Amino acid sequence: MNKFLSTFFGPPLWLIKKITLIIIRIIKFPFRVVADIFSFKQAKISSAVFLIIIVALFAGFLDYPKIWNQGADYFNSSSNLQSLNSKFQIPHFWNKQFKFGLDLQGGTHLVYDADLGNIENANQAEAMNGLRDVIERRVNLYGIAEPLVQVNKGQGGQYRLIVELAGIKNIKDAIKMIGETPYLEFKTIREEEESNQILEKQKQGDKDALMQDPYALPTQLTGKYLKNSSLSFDQSTQKPLVNLEFNDEGSKIFEQLTEQNIGKPLVIYLDGSPISAPRVNEKITGGKAVISGQFTIDEAKKMVQRLNSGALPVPIKLVSQQNIESSLGSIALDKSLKAGLYAFLAVAIFMILWYRIPGLLAVFALGIYTVLLLAVFKLFGVTLTLAGIAGVILSIGMAVDANILIFARMREEFRSGKTFTQSVDEGFKRAWLSIRDSNVT
Repeated sequence: MNKFLSTFFGPPLWLIKKITLIIIRIIKFPFRVVADIFSFKQAKISSAVFLIIIVALFAGFLDYPKIWNQGADYFNSSSNLQSLNSKFQIPHFWNKQFKFGLDLQGGTHLVYDADLGNIENANQAEAMNGLRDVIERRVNLYGIAEPLVQVNKGQGGQYRLIVELAGIKNIKDAIKMIGETPYLEFKTIREEEESNQILEKQKQGDKDALMQDPYALPTQLTGKYLKNSSLSFDQSTQKPLVNLEFNDEGSKIFEQLTEQNIGKPLVIYLDGSPISAPRVNEKITGGKAVISGQFTIDEAKKMVQRLNSGALPVPIKLVSQQNIESSLGSIALDKSLKAGLYAFLAVAIFMILWYRIPGLLAVFALGIYTVLLLAVFKLFGVTLTLAGIAGVILSIGMAVDANILIFARMREEFRSGKTFTQSVDEGFKRAWLSIRDSNVT
């Protein structure tokens, strides 16, 4: 009997029972297998195995939909379904693309120095975190997938901001996207006499006068207090409008500003240029304002986008820029995948030759694991990098290590005279501590 069990030869029902038992154990399905293949619990486990295979097939088509799509096209054409309504045709599988990081897809790598001279040492880390949040928000508004924005502090205490934008090949566009700082401010009109005095001083070369706007007087209200902006349209003219909403502090400043300038224009500046000068008819409460002007819908959309991205809390200076070609990452990816494939084949051959049928089932389970893992990456939009792919290969290796530990323990238990089912149970129990320690470490 022991010889019969050790060689795995025997009646078909016995073989089916043992193979099913090992499959369930290898893929770690949460059912405890006990004797008799015809029992109710065994029937539930068989259904679970069938369900896992179906899910694995679905994941495989999600990973590589070309197989399904080519089969669907062939079937539709050979059965004349293409001439019928599209409802009767076999549809194509969802073709969702993998997301690749900067090292595989190519893109732009930017490094900025942050000017923290006016910020106390205790507040510098907080200021840099705020800078990172603003840059992330600004980049996300442009629809860039998985941008990397991180703060790095050098040995000399100098803070740097590192920005990696996958898929952005034009460095000029990336620099403009990151460093473009929208500056919104509200100004009042100076009295004519005051304007003439400033102009006269500017003619004489007065340095202070040269730094002043002779026609508009700055106020406390700037984009610093802006909470949100949105696009709307004038009901009568259908021209685009930009709605502004200030925070609580900005609402108070805006209320005081409008109260002090009733009957006068309030000039709205963006990046130093006047874009609108509405006349104040009454005190405005609630912290809401509207910008109207001679701009197109696209210009209004861009203005809203820039205003919502926020102003930078600290000045930054570009010190390094690099355009990374995707061809370099493709070569590295090709070599990494080949190395992983060769390693997997070598391990598979070893497992099958040394452990025979259990080894074959382990390779089968590892294949399912890999297919499901790639499907999760694709379904949830996980960004793949060279380091991430190396981690996947490492996780497969750790799964192989777990199988080897389990099989070794099973063999020891079986040689001690225990039944096959008992050997499987004890093998998993005894190997669990080693598997847990290796994964935690």
